[in-house]
Amino acid sequence: MTITTGDKLPDAALMRMGDDGPESVELAERTAGRKVVIFAVPGAFTPTCHSAHVPSFVRTAGDFADKGVDEIICVSVNDPFVMGAWGEATGADAAGLTMLGDPESTFTEAIGMDFTAPPAGLLARSKRYAMLVEDGKVTRLHVEENPGACEVSAGEALLSEI
Repeated sequence: MTITTGDKLPDAALMRMGDDGPESVELAERTAGRKVVIFAVPGAFTPTCHSAHVPSFVRTAGDFADKGVDEIICVSVNDPFVMGAWGEATGADAAGLTMLGDPESTFTEAIGMDFTAPPAGLLARSKRYAMLVEDGKVTRLHVEENPGACEVSAGEALLSEI
């Protein structure tokens, strides 16, 4: 089942780099009673993800905060070590974005956003999307038709609807 507007997010444990190494992050705890943007990319350091998608949320982070968004989370089917390095490399960490890995694609598959593109070397990856989640419920959802595009899922596109 693919998640849609109005659905509650499933319980999921994602991974991030903490001060002492990898640590689990319960998505339900991060979204309970809060307004959170979650956007996902096919892969850290891949061209569109690195040069367009993450930068669009770095640019708009302050504007989202002005509209009451408590946190912006980037999810990718990568390990927490890669997500930690990518957060530093893109300026996402400095902008206050939370970089979370879904290394086994558990969350991505649970919401029906998984895809595979063997010619590009992308196996069991996430579609490109952005969503607004309020108290664990999806209130806005933008999914790209083409994983190489970053238009409807860009920070500016989601921000314009809030």
